[in-house]
Amino acid sequence: MILGYTTGVFDLFHVGHVNLLRNAKGMCDKLVVGVTTDELVSYKNKKSVISFEERMEVVRSCRYVDAVIPQEDMDKYTQWQKVKFDVMFVGDDWFKTEKWQQIDEKFKAEGVRVVYFPYTKGTSSTLINNVLLDLRNDK
Repeated sequence: MILGYTTGVFDLFHVGHVNLLRNAKGMCDKLVVGVTTDELVSYKNKKSVISFEERMEVVRSCRYVDAVIPQEDMDKYTQWQKVKFDVMFVGDDWFKTEKWQQIDEKFKAEGVRVVYFPYTKGTSSTLINNVLLDLRNDK
C-alpha cells in the first residue's frame, strides 16, 4: 500500500484544490491531508477566511481524501515521522527552491518520494480574495 500526503490551507476551496487532491489520490492508495491551523496560517501574516474546523470538514468531505489531520508546524519531516507516508505531493512553485531541495534530499534518504504538481492556472485563494475585495470596494 502506498500512503500519500499533502498539506495546505485549503481556504476558499476551489478547483485547484480539487485538482491537487485528485491527482495525488491517483498516485497512492490512501491520501492523508494536513490542513494548516489558523495559528500557522498567521506565519504568512495572513488570516484564512474559513475557520480551521470548517476547512478540515470541507477537505474531509472530498472523495479523494482518506484522512485529514492538522498541520501545526511547517516541518514536513516531523509530520513524516508521525504519519510515515511514502510519497508527498507539493505544488510546483516549490520545485528546486533551496528549502525544498533540502527537504527532498532528507526524504530520499528515508525512501520517500516528493512529487511536484503544477498549480492550476487562473485560480487561487489569494486571487479569489483579491477579486472579492475589489468587488466590495466598487460598491
